[in-house]
Amino acid sequence: MLFERVQSEKLAQSVVRQIELMILRGVLSPGMRLPSERELSERMGVSRPSLREAVAELEKNGLLTSKPGSGIYVSKQLEAEFPASLSRLFSVHDEAVDDVIAFRRDMEGLAIERAAALGSDTDLAVIDTIFKKMEAAHDAGKTAEESALDAEFHMAIIEASHNVVMLHMMRSMYGLLQDGVFFNRKVMFQQRMTRDMLLDQHRAMNEGLQARDPAAARAAAESHLDFVAEAMSLQRKADKNEAVARQRYARELGKA
Repeated sequence: MLFERVQSEKLAQSVVRQIELMILRGVLSPGMRLPSERELSERMGVSRPSLREAVAELEKNGLLTSKPGSGIYVSKQLEAEFPASLSRLFSVHDEAVDDVIAFRRDMEGLAIERAAALGSDTDLAVIDTIFKKMEAAHDAGKTAEESALDAEFHMAIIEASHNVVMLHMMRSMYGLLQDGVFFNRKVMFQQRMTRDMLLDQHRAMNEGLQARDPAAARAAAESHLDFVAEAMSLQRKADKNEAVARQRYARELGKA
């Protein structure tokens, strides 16, 4: 038989499919807390038993996790971070650091190009809002906040590209970056001049996006990642020079 009788979908399965899609599309991100059972059942128009059945299936599939007395959360495991052993290899070999920046340059260039062409007006409004927060944090000298918004800005561009494979792949990559394995933002934000340059680079990216100019947006993103690569290279050289200088200093102290 080519065709089968159409079966009406159980309410619980409709809930499962809706939450799965929200996770897949990045609307619900790892670690995010869902509304209470009562609120969620009211919003989705289903009974609590149907909702519980759906949550149980999503938990079984590793997408949600329940914390007694706290609520239901999107599983943190969905960040799919690299194994600790591999992360260590990446962090101790310059070759891997350079390759990660090159990879980000290619992927983020493609993402911002797609976002400029395919992102909705709301997508671009989100990115613009984050950038304005970056400007405010910059002017107030709130470097930690500015650094966090920097990461949020990049992630918002990935989300606006509307490619779910790229979204989850780059979220995994950013998990490593936020742990400081490849890019210690504190180093980058130590000097006012560097902070000014970084803000200008993000401004150029935002302007390309808001103008819906894919070529300009991509060029700005690639220029930004080139700057990051050069800054990291210079920092590695400075660290090596400092290590040698300390050895010489110890030598001179030994002569005293």
